Amino acid sequence: MARLSNQEGLADWLPGRLAEERPVVTVIGDSILDGWWDGTIERFCREAPAPVVQVQRRDFAPGGAANTAMNLAAMGADVRFVSLVGEDSGGHTLLGQLRSAGVDVSHVVSHAGMTTTTKFRVSSGGQVMLRLDDAATEVPADGLRQMAVAIPEALRNSSAVVLCDYGAGALDGAVRDAIFDHLGPRNDGPDFAEARSANARQDTLLVVDAHYPGLWAQLKPDLATPNAQEAARLLGAEFPGGAARCPFVEAHADQLLRASGAAAVVVTLDREGTLTIRHNGTSQKPATHRTWARPQAEKQASGAGDTFVAALTIARTAGLPLTTSVNLAQAAADVVVHRPGTSVCTTEELAKHLRGFADTALTDSELARHVEEHRSEGKRIVLTNGCFDVLHRGHTRYLNQAKQLGDVLVVALNSDSSVRKLKGPDRPVNHEADRAAVIAALSCVDHVTVFDTPTPIPLIELLRPDVYAKGGDYTPEMLQETEAVERYGGTVTILDYVPEHSTTAVLERIRSTGEAPQT
Repeated sequence: MARLSNQEGLADWLPGRLAEERPVVTVIGDSILDGWWDGTIERFCREAPAPVVQVQRRDFAPGGAANTAMNLAAMGADVRFVSLVGEDSGGHTLLGQLRSAGVDVSHVVSHAGMTTTTKFRVSSGGQVMLRLDDAATEVPADGLRQMAVAIPEALRNSSAVVLCDYGAGALDGAVRDAIFDHLGPRNDGPDFAEARSANARQDTLLVVDAHYPGLWAQLKPDLATPNAQEAARLLGAEFPGGAARCPFVEAHADQLLRASGAAAVVVTLDREGTLTIRHNGTSQKPATHRTWARPQAEKQASGAGDTFVAALTIARTAGLPLTTSVNLAQAAADVVVHRPGTSVCTTEELAKHLRGFADTALTDSELARHVEEHRSEGKRIVLTNGCFDVLHRGHTRYLNQAKQLGDVLVVALNSDSSVRKLKGPDRPVNHEADRAAVIAALSCVDHVTVFDTPTPIPLIELLRPDVYAKGGDYTPEMLQETEAVERYGGTVTILDYVPEHSTTAVLERIRSTGEAPQT
């Protein structure tokens, strides 16, 4: 499969380019049918103090592993689905919707002794009043054996495999044995010496999305994607709440990597976004990467985590860097989390979402209004500035660090004319509108503006940010901006300098070899 250019920024053309790759992805896991019943409430029933919901709409959508398969197909993957469903109305509805979406369900086992897990959510006025779960009390062993038989063919020539283990039993028994036989770790160990003769792993990307990720640690997956609760199980510890969760994950990065067996772990934290941890070559400290969610008013959404895993998988399969893949996955999750029910993110919808960041550079007066609103809500404002011409990992690392200094990150971009004055007549490579769109698409960035003055001092005096952040080998005393910031009681913070990932180094590499440095 062709490998995409490893740019760190997200452009609206990227989802379409990923879809053109049409990777073969096999999803193995627990099927769920999500039911969403909505109606009105005008009275309470006489038998008990319970509201009577007059149902006006009934919607059903594939959930669980089936939702991951649906999202992968919607983003352009050629999806093979391996699961176990009942020969019941739920199973028929589920398979019908998967087929209509283009998912290959020839490896799904329909079994008379199985009940298709169905979750009925009853809501009114946007509020879920009740959830009814109809699920199998016991998964038939012969159904699992039939699934196990289907696995080798389903894995044939797959670029990626996603294990979606929701603990409902579809990955137990013979299925688990077959997975270990065919997807054992790339590095042979004593436990897998014989099994490797039939192993289909080779260069296949393996992603584990499981309620109990530790159960699959021996597979040495490329990626594990636990949520906060699942990561807590790996650690055998309780997670703190809110903003304290990311520091907690980072402090326990080594333990999470060891317990999951994965090369990289992406912990999803709902409204707090995600934190990615991975082995960092010869460094003893794992590398980290943060994304921020873009939550809106609460809606009754479900399955955003499945969308995240699907987008992450298709991006990594196409060869995008992990940080870019996680950023793209966060954008896809942001699309569906703003919708009620269980939904998918299509290629077109993701491109439209990213396109929405174009022409988003605010004028000074618009930005000042936004900042004043944030400040009235008690939020801490961080301002940084730069050219951000050819975006690379040094930039995204720096911007993520800047975001962690407060609640709202404002990025001020040098105009094209000021970049030419600073960098020379052949710069910028990308015009200010393009640079603004790419920067705005990063989850850590809240607002973008463009300034044309020699320094951002006029903007600093207008916005009066709580923190002015600057990257590079500076000290506060070296910056002209320091006096302006300290005059009103603000703070100047110098962040990491990453010279090996400078834009100049990237451009020199492109000119000499025709390719950008690997990240």
